[in-house]
Amino acid sequence: MSRGSEFVVVANRLPVDRTNGADGAPRWRRSPGGLVSAIAPVMRRRKGTWIGWTGAPDEELGPFEEDGMSLHPIAQSAREVELYYEGFSNATLWPLYHDVVAPPVYDRAMWDAYVRVNRRFAEAAAKVAAKGAIVWVQDYQLQLVPSMLRELRPDLRIGFFLHIPFPPVELFWQLPWRRRILEGLLGADLVGFQLPGAAANFVRLCRRLLDARYVKQDVFWDDRVVRARAFPISVDVGELNDLVGRSDVQERAQEIRADLGDATVLLGVDRLDYTKGITQRLQAFGELFEDGHLKPGQAVFVQIATPSRERVEQYQLLREDIEQQVGRINGEYGEIGFPVIHYLHSSYDRDELTALYLAADVMVVTPLRDGMNLVAKEYVACRKDLRGALVLSEFTGAAAELRRGGFMVNPYDIDGLKGTLLDALNAEPAEQARRMRSMRRRVIEHDVDRWAQSFLSELESPDRSRLAPAEPAAVTLEG
Repeated sequence: MSRGSEFVVVANRLPVDRTNGADGAPRWRRSPGGLVSAIAPVMRRRKGTWIGWTGAPDEELGPFEEDGMSLHPIAQSAREVELYYEGFSNATLWPLYHDVVAPPVYDRAMWDAYVRVNRRFAEAAAKVAAKGAIVWVQDYQLQLVPSMLRELRPDLRIGFFLHIPFPPVELFWQLPWRRRILEGLLGADLVGFQLPGAAANFVRLCRRLLDARYVKQDVFWDDRVVRARAFPISVDVGELNDLVGRSDVQERAQEIRADLGDATVLLGVDRLDYTKGITQRLQAFGELFEDGHLKPGQAVFVQIATPSRERVEQYQLLREDIEQQVGRINGEYGEIGFPVIHYLHSSYDRDELTALYLAADVMVVTPLRDGMNLVAKEYVACRKDLRGALVLSEFTGAAAELRRGGFMVNPYDIDGLKGTLLDALNAEPAEQARRMRSMRRRVIEHDVDRWAQSFLSELESPDRSRLAPAEPAAVTLEG
């Protein structure tokens, strides 16, 4: 691959997944998801390069082209996957940034691997980027890349976007390497977050920990202005519209309904993770049968739990706990031919998920903490019929946008969750339509393409100042 890409995306994973063709030979296909859908057209227009890991440890691959994109694989050893990805990224940063729902692990070997792998990504970006290029770094696994890259290539325009929550001062303060992480992010020209509150947390930390000067959400650092802004991510509404309109998807939705009988269908679609609140929602649903509010055959819960980080012991224990919980609830309240919960620990493609969205009467999205949660927005985007209800946790980023239409709930409050589930189950069609219309308007007007364009427009806009003022005129925080 020749040097000189004007637009570079740096992410932990490449935007393609490996498959096997009919002849058994390996093939690549574009990964599902809104991020790839939003950025791929920009990459094609700008002849960009995507830097990321293939997902296979100890694999050395050269650059290649796929789906009109130039891809630059980054190698990781099995040990680095264990320490950098499963370790510091997902045993340290993930729980810390999600309100310490689980205790973070602070281990020096994990940190050393995180630094080493981040440097490898930064060096790759420095190699492929053209002079003055735009480099967009993605998510919590690569928070040191902006500063490392700026040291190597000060001519670049660097953006960073965090897809998960950013914690308040009181939690972030625990991190032994807190200063290094902040300095890593301050290598960017623009640091993007899902919500204004997260951007405000970042600015407060810069002031408290680094004694950095700021005006509103502009931080002055190293003779530069670093902007902290909120850019709520969204979904590919056009792709979902196409899927909803396909006859095979509609027929599959009807098959799902027929398989489940006449029951009202509640649906949960989550990655198997302790932040998603799966055990709380299943407990609340089970207690509705215990209390006599529901009877077998009247309502059924379909819970999709996509496999996640299966080598990590905490996730293995979580899976065992949920499977035991499902078995107990079905054993106590189910009847022959009428299990009250269908639990599916498997991955599903976009066609099947869209059919499930169309089949569900109530979508249950109740994470204990979530940066955004695109499942909630996908469900709304699919309901052109204005039917269905969304039960939504107050602790998702999506709650800020869908509050007027969703049935809002505190997932820690089991009694409140039970009441909210009943409200959603009993909502009249007119109320469903009113709520869904409000949510659809927001999702359609603020789709993933608008998210990407908003971020890049802000990143490419000229700085108001390259130097920090001697005395900032108005020192305030927003959000």
